[in-house]
Amino acid sequence: MKLDSGISAVVTGGASGLGEGTARALAAQGIKVALFDMNADKGEAVAAEIGGVFCAVDVTDDASVAAGFDKARAAHGQERLTVNCAGIATGMKTVSRKKDTGEIKAHDMAPFERTVRVNLFGTFRVLSQSAAGMVTLDKMDDGERGLIVNTASVAAQDGQVGQAAYSASKGGVYAMTLPIARDLAQEGIRVNTILPGIMWTPMMAGMDQKIQDALAAQIPFPSRLGTPADYASLVLELARNVYINGECIRLDGAIRMAPR
Repeated sequence: MKLDSGISAVVTGGASGLGEGTARALAAQGIKVALFDMNADKGEAVAAEIGGVFCAVDVTDDASVAAGFDKARAAHGQERLTVNCAGIATGMKTVSRKKDTGEIKAHDMAPFERTVRVNLFGTFRVLSQSAAGMVTLDKMDDGERGLIVNTASVAAQDGQVGQAAYSASKGGVYAMTLPIARDLAQEGIRVNTILPGIMWTPMMAGMDQKIQDALAAQIPFPSRLGTPADYASLVLELARNVYINGECIRLDGAIRMAPR
């Protein structure tokens, strides 16, 4: 895929973190970018800086996603590239025991279900609606109509204690990559997934520097936190290399997460 002003893109979670970094990198290539996010203040600000358009979107809602695509396509035309970065993280043990009373409690299903709704269902909702639009496009010289990049996590393969909900949601994204790529192959639409490791995000920025340094020291090489720029660089390469399809790629500095 030739990355220039001739194509448009949609980035979910585009107001911050990996999504913002990706949106900025795509815009730097001349691509017209639409940001899907629930943070209107930050989303509007980022969109203004990169010459894009902000769309207030809740990825757990069909109508909200459809309205987002309507707005994005009205502004930029049908997208050829969609990057799913919207997601949430939760932590809770399958069974917990209160230290003071010894009371035993099963995992609360509400956060488990919400994690799956956002990370897994939300990803599929966006990609399926995007693909439905991409199939209307003419094929490019290489036969491609579009590319969808999803975000899973290394937790899909080596989740830690307390990550049952998160790992399940990201594991679902990981597992559906190949069948969806096969579904869409005849349409000339590629699907790939990135599995980030320990990344520097706004949530990480709120942690004490000693904690950040300790996490970075666990990464074999380079011994630093991953950045939105690292993630965006891989998105650009996935776009440029049409032969990468149905693939799930770890972006983690060779770390393998310990149980805790």
